[in-house]
Amino acid sequence: MLHHPFISFSNFTTHTPRPHRGVAPPLRLFSHYPLVFSHPRTRNSSEDFSRSDGPRKIRVRTLRGRRSPDIFANIGGCDLYEHYALTSHPSAQPINPRSCNDPGSNLGPTSYKPNMQNLMRKQYSKSELPVGEKMELREMQGRLIGDNGDANPAYGSTNIAFDMSDVSPVRPGRMTVDMVSADEKSEFRPESDDTRESWDSKLQFMLATIGYAVGLGNVWRFPYLAQKNGGGAFLIPYFIMLFLEGIPCFYMELAVGQRLRKGAIGAWNFVSPYVGGIGITSAVVSFNVALYYNTIIAWCLYYFFQSFQSPLPWSECPRTEGPNHTWIKVPECQKSSPTEYFWYRQTLDISANIESPEAFNWRIALCLLLAWFFCYLCMAKGIASSGKVVYVTATFPYLVLVIFFFRGITLDGMEKGLEHLFTPDWSKLADPVVWLEAGTQIFFSLGLAFGGLIAFSSYNPVHNNCFRDALTVSICNCGTSMFAGIVVFSVLGFKAHSIHQRCELDRDLLLQPMYQNTTIPSVIPEDVINHLRQTIPNLPFDFPECDIQKELEKSASGTGLAFIAFTEAINQFPGAPFWSVLFFLMLFTLGIDSQFGTLEGVITSIVDMKLFPNVRKEILTGLTCLLCFFLSLIFSQGGGNYVFTLFDNYSGNFPLLIVAFFECIAISYIYGLKRFSDDIELMTGKRPSCYWLFCWKYVAPAAMLTILTASFVQISPSRK
Repeated sequence: MLHHPFISFSNFTTHTPRPHRGVAPPLRLFSHYPLVFSHPRTRNSSEDFSRSDGPRKIRVRTLRGRRSPDIFANIGGCDLYEHYALTSHPSAQPINPRSCNDPGSNLGPTSYKPNMQNLMRKQYSKSELPVGEKMELREMQGRLIGDNGDANPAYGSTNIAFDMSDVSPVRPGRMTVDMVSADEKSEFRPESDDTRESWDSKLQFMLATIGYAVGLGNVWRFPYLAQKNGGGAFLIPYFIMLFLEGIPCFYMELAVGQRLRKGAIGAWNFVSPYVGGIGITSAVVSFNVALYYNTIIAWCLYYFFQSFQSPLPWSECPRTEGPNHTWIKVPECQKSSPTEYFWYRQTLDISANIESPEAFNWRIALCLLLAWFFCYLCMAKGIASSGKVVYVTATFPYLVLVIFFFRGITLDGMEKGLEHLFTPDWSKLADPVVWLEAGTQIFFSLGLAFGGLIAFSSYNPVHNNCFRDALTVSICNCGTSMFAGIVVFSVLGFKAHSIHQRCELDRDLLLQPMYQNTTIPSVIPEDVINHLRQTIPNLPFDFPECDIQKELEKSASGTGLAFIAFTEAINQFPGAPFWSVLFFLMLFTLGIDSQFGTLEGVITSIVDMKLFPNVRKEILTGLTCLLCFFLSLIFSQGGGNYVFTLFDNYSGNFPLLIVAFFECIAISYIYGLKRFSDDIELMTGKRPSCYWLFCWKYVAPAAMLTILTASFVQISPSRK
């Protein structure tokens, strides 16, 4: 007979099952499923009392230093019933019920009905518990408990870890009765309640995450930064920062969200109250980025609607009434180009400086309203609604990119554009600003430090392989950036080639009288230019120099890459309106996917913090979108583009690196890499390798700190 200070057991015998009426059948024990009485808080601070009874093994665990739990105070040799166990087995043999009045009796079944009051497991509400017990309950959820390991986690459940259990959470200080298999395969419970929604399928999560990561930064920002920082030279720091910072931080954020099942604010506050500001900063950065990011979407909508015209409105300069009732081209447009005039004057209606906003641009304001309304419709039900939209918005851009790719490789001059993209300028590697923008492009493109990844992964099942997801999405994002860069620069190469041909034609017509029997050189001597200036009064001060490389450098400058350079190239396509509709619809779907994740990081944090517990998520999402719309109206002023540039330069560069730096510090030095590795092993079944641990603890923080320091040293004095 097993002796225990609180629980007594006598020899159990098996018998043929008999029907039970009015009471639950007895507890079934079997050889490879020992009975475990364990406290839910920990399995290390317990004492194991084992007894071999034939092929079966009974194990009892009690928490050291705690008094006897009253749940089993009167158990003695009472009947044990199987509905208190988490598992059952078809080969199990029932235990012979015995009377509590005679624990050592072998009289067989009795009609005694035990008192079930002390055995009932009451579902306590968190609001009814004292503060100390609330904290203990929160800590208790997510700890290691026993399970048979037969369950297969799946998507579509509110919380698959809790769905695999038939027993409700118990009040802290009570013991739990669990059945575990002999191989001690453990089940991991998340740090959240059992009402959290989840993705309908793995495909839905992957599409949402890829759509969030692959956005305008891959098509609109990446070619612009590559051109700005020397073309192919930008690819070198880009790939280095991807493997040293991008993928490790992406993996870390997915693991944090899946482990804690909370938004950014709740997750980092749970890691430690001292690093709770990381989540708040992420939410603030996401809110600021959402304001100006949706402005880009509004611009895309405006160009999309304008594309249903033939010819396109930016294909030629508009005409105005001149002297003698004649119609002439607008002088401002003639001094620049039709695409630049349409962008700066008709779209932005830009003012001379930020201090003179001038007129209110109601057309962009209407597009902003439409963009925010579309965001609300797709996010009103959370991931239940946005998860359905991503099936279209995440796949449509790839279809358009493939179409543009095959169109681009058939264009004249595409090889010049690709050569300009992939030829590195080694002198750019010494510029810390290039490394800063490469690092921030990684964070901007992957969506790191915004809180969106933590929010998305918090809706995953506990046993989802977040490591595989991190590699898949990161590589897909990088591949999309390269593929989009090839598409963009092939079109820009065609544009530069067309301009170069027109330049040579105009120059040849001008110089033909002087070079009748010889080949016209590509670089005109200075004495020839002086002679032409004397004979031709209207000759421009800068004689046209036909250089295709300079055309490529000029074609991709400024934030209007997609709205100036690409639209000018589309003008030369046969059937230009069709290609324009396709291009700007692609930009819209790319942007709206990223906007979903950015806003989800803000809204999920607000919901998890329970700042407005009585407000439904649909109403909270609507109020957030309405507030963002009114705040983003500042971008529809004449000086809105200057404000947009300020937001783009300061809300998405330094803050992202700073937030990601402290995320690595919090996980590596406060939460602890050993504890974090244990959590990942419980979720995925494998511990992270030394490479990831080394990147989290040393490489990523050091790289980000170095970039920030070097950038502050070089940039700050020049701006004083």
